Amino acid sequence: MFNWPVRVYIEDTDAGGIVYYANYLKFFERARTEFVRNCGIALRAGLDAGVSYVVQSVDLKYHRPARLDDELDVTVQLEELGASYMVFSQEARRNQELLASARVKVVCVDLETLKPKRIASDLRETLTNMKAGER
Repeated sequence: MFNWPVRVYIEDTDAGGIVYYANYLKFFERARTEFVRNCGIALRAGLDAGVSYVVQSVDLKYHRPARLDDELDVTVQLEELGASYMVFSQEARRNQELLASARVKVVCVDLETLKPKRIASDLRETLTNMKAGER
């Protein structure tokens, strides 16, 4: 499981100092991006090759509020690797307290047609090896 630390800034909160609900999506997106970088995958290379990865669906649950200045741990775990998609489970925690959890499906698409495309074999191999190493 990959872990990415996040501090809650004033820009992340509402007038009451509580994290605005949509900002958890930003925290999760940043953590997935850092997860990919940590795997040694160059995001720019995919764009240069005409490929992008887009969120197809999100199932997000809020458990407890985060507040201004909180230090959060955002986790990423690859749950499923399909021909053209990946499913991640993610959590945001303060200490060990669960604040938000999500299941996110990301699809590989051809930038020209915007249709699903098979995940490149080198990326698939990297992700498969990484997933096998988690067990």
